[in-house]
Amino acid sequence: MLAILIAHAVATLVAPPLVRVMGRNAFLPLALVPLASLGWVISNWSTERTLQIAWAPGLSMNIDMRFDSLAAIMSALVLGIGALILLYCARYFTDDEPRLGIFAAQMVAFAGAMFGLVTSDNMLVLYIFWELTTVLSFLLVGHYAERASSRRAATQALLVTTAGGLAMLVGVIVLGQLVGSYNLSDVIAAAPSGWLAGVGIALVLVGALSKSAVVPLHFWLPGAMAAPTPVSAYLHAAAMVKAGIYLVARLAPAFADAAPWRPIVVTLGLASMLLAGWRAFRAFDLKLILAFGTVSQLGFLIALVGIGSREAALAGMAMVVAHAMFKACLFMVVGIVDHGAGTRDIRKLAHLGKRTPFLAAVAAVAAMSMAGLPVFIGFVGKEAALEAVQVTTLLSSWARIAALTAIVVGSILTLAYSIRFVWGAFGRKQLKRPSPAVQGFHAPGPLLLFSPTVLAFGGLAAGLAAPWIDTLLSPYADTLPSTLDKPYHLALWHGVGLPLVLTAVVVVGGTALYFAHRTISRLKFERPMLGNADRMYDETLRLMDTVSMRLTGFLQRGSLPLTQATILMTLVLLPTILLFVFGVADRPRLRWWDSPFEFVVVLAIIGGALAAAIMRNRIAGVLVVGLTGYGCGLLFAFHGAPDLALTQALVETLTLVIFVLVLRKLPAENRHVAGNRLRRALLGVAVGATVTGIGAFAVAARSTEPIALLLPQAAYESGDGKNVVNVLLVDIRAWDTLGEISVLLVAATGVASLVFRTRRFGAAPRVADAPAAQLDAVAASTETTWLRGGDLIDPRHRSLILEVTTRLVFPTMMVLSVYFFFAGHNAPGGGFAGGLTAGLALVLRYLAGGRYELGEAVPIDAGKILGLGLIFSAGTALVSLFLGAPALSSATLELTLPLLGDVKMVTALFFDLGVYLIVVGLVVDVLRSLGARLDAEIVGERR
Repeated sequence: MLAILIAHAVATLVAPPLVRVMGRNAFLPLALVPLASLGWVISNWSTERTLQIAWAPGLSMNIDMRFDSLAAIMSALVLGIGALILLYCARYFTDDEPRLGIFAAQMVAFAGAMFGLVTSDNMLVLYIFWELTTVLSFLLVGHYAERASSRRAATQALLVTTAGGLAMLVGVIVLGQLVGSYNLSDVIAAAPSGWLAGVGIALVLVGALSKSAVVPLHFWLPGAMAAPTPVSAYLHAAAMVKAGIYLVARLAPAFADAAPWRPIVVTLGLASMLLAGWRAFRAFDLKLILAFGTVSQLGFLIALVGIGSREAALAGMAMVVAHAMFKACLFMVVGIVDHGAGTRDIRKLAHLGKRTPFLAAVAAVAAMSMAGLPVFIGFVGKEAALEAVQVTTLLSSWARIAALTAIVVGSILTLAYSIRFVWGAFGRKQLKRPSPAVQGFHAPGPLLLFSPTVLAFGGLAAGLAAPWIDTLLSPYADTLPSTLDKPYHLALWHGVGLPLVLTAVVVVGGTALYFAHRTISRLKFERPMLGNADRMYDETLRLMDTVSMRLTGFLQRGSLPLTQATILMTLVLLPTILLFVFGVADRPRLRWWDSPFEFVVVLAIIGGALAAAIMRNRIAGVLVVGLTGYGCGLLFAFHGAPDLALTQALVETLTLVIFVLVLRKLPAENRHVAGNRLRRALLGVAVGATVTGIGAFAVAARSTEPIALLLPQAAYESGDGKNVVNVLLVDIRAWDTLGEISVLLVAATGVASLVFRTRRFGAAPRVADAPAAQLDAVAASTETTWLRGGDLIDPRHRSLILEVTTRLVFPTMMVLSVYFFFAGHNAPGGGFAGGLTAGLALVLRYLAGGRYELGEAVPIDAGKILGLGLIFSAGTALVSLFLGAPALSSATLELTLPLLGDVKMVTALFFDLGVYLIVVGLVVDVLRSLGARLDAEIVGERR
């Protein structure tokens, strides 16, 4: 299973260059990947296999995969039809198709993501694959990005399915927490009950229904027909829309009897079958007929697999197989018609069957399976469905009658729009000659016809081989309870009974309905009785935009102080009110200080805070705020946390520098602060008191010994380090650190992008980039050069003492940063502290030598430094994973080297190296943007 996922990932990476070399023929070797994977699925059909890879056990994010009968059925459809679609693409597209390489990569990636989805046992990993299919669907539907219709359809599909996916994620968390495991096998084996489990199930069903386009979340699927035909044939007929069917089928053995299950699944499923069937019958676009037909059939499928009986599950699986075959075939037929005739409108097609009789035969065979006519697999599945609903005891008598009636009416509509599809595309329509669109039709080649032909006649072969199909599908159906004394099996003939009688009713009723379509058209059913879901979607978005704009206009009026005050007042009021309303069990016990030195430091912090509230000079205000930060660092040192004290001092210093760089562009004094000093001071006191109070109450609420007491031993035994803070950052909670440094990277990119606007990347200017006049003046000078960039600074702003000091101190600071980096695992320091020290060294060099000196110190693009750091940090996680260990786990290497002696190294050092580089890259990016860039603007303004 893992090899299949890796093969699809490699094929995804290879696809763009392969298309660049081979053109559209690259789809032929790419099709071998899902085809070979299908061979593995077939060879292991009757074998249940599991795969367990420890990844992040503490987050329940292990890669647990399970291949069983249901996964085999879905995998065969995903991979088999995926291979045929890729073959079809090799002749559907031309070599000059825009973005064809990216399209090929996305299609192969989608096949791999769907395989991962149906084989994932861990629900969180399943959700990752679930959303991956959503993103890939968005990209594929929006392939023709220059068209407004494609962009709208892609966005609509993304919003609807993502919203459903988020609801599903909440349901997954609810079920996982109730069971104590996020594995599907565990959840099904120990299905929880109660109202909370019902809420979780309902939320999961929202995700399944949105993915499978079930009413009322169905409208995105017809809109997605703006995608290229191969996308419609694969994602919206055989693959992505089956994800919701799969999830319902997977959970049905455990939750079919849950209170919200059948009212949601069966009711909405059958409603979809009827409403979308009617819309399909009324459409004129061949693709829209199939799109609404797909919604109709999906509703039928989800109702069947959701009933919860063995017979219904068997019928549902038979219909899943049938639907994937005939609907993918018919979509490909529409693609051929559209390519050859240039239209999909049935009102513009006549005599096409005479021009291409073989294509017409393929379409007719597939349509007969869609209509449920003997002897096709669609007929076998529909007969099984009627029998399952008739005999089930899981539905009340009136519910059985209503369900049977809905299935019969829906099947009548299906037969009617099947006839309309075939006759509308290929019939003569009482015209003596071909229509203009058909006159220019060019016949399709054999490779273009191959895939739809295989699927069409595969449906016929599957119907004739119904007993053999039964042996493949029954293992899953056997996981659900049977309502019959004798097991039901798929077959072409079960004797004369109610299902056969209802089939005759369907055939007569569907034929009559088709011949009455002109009469129905004259009745002018232009407005849907229940409204237009697509317009409701637009109105919902418009309403959300209006509400958000008004809310934003009320809360964010362009005043940064007002926005901050709103946030801070919420921080003060919400926890305080909750504390008073609900109360607390234990009152906090406070100890004011441990030594007189702490009292002195606190007085200095209070003085700095008060001064910050009344200062009008911006630089002075920043400096006194920095005083409070340095005071906190001293308190850390007094309490035996030198590592925190060091980091606090370094961060505070760097923050002061950044503030000063920004404030250069603002007036020296803030004239608007005078009237608001008291209110701001009171708000600051309230926030400080609230945070202090919450901390005190949180400490008082402890019922056991704090985990901090166990950390020194855990850091030494598990992380092989004596510095608890550093071991926490790079080992115990390395996942958090990876997320934090990713945020740092995004912040650096955002700051630089805002400042540069048009050109984000690049290094700071070097001396060689200075104007020629300045370079000539420097060359003519006889003064001693301490820093190369210093010679280019205006003499009025140049400090020779600072340049000399920097020349002496800079190497020392860099050596100190390297020491902090290597010593951090056992002594104060680490990658973060080392990176900050190196960053401050660069800050010093910039302040002494100006923007050109920064370019001489770091002649590398800051983005490359940031990217290299992220590679080291993320690469550590991946290397651990490939070595069979949990992601970001570390190992200890002990070596004896000549001269050096015994050397002990922890692999977390490489993760820490990534942290070091990202911090340095962040500082360089800030100096380049807020420093060098602003310097250039200031010089320009002076000139």
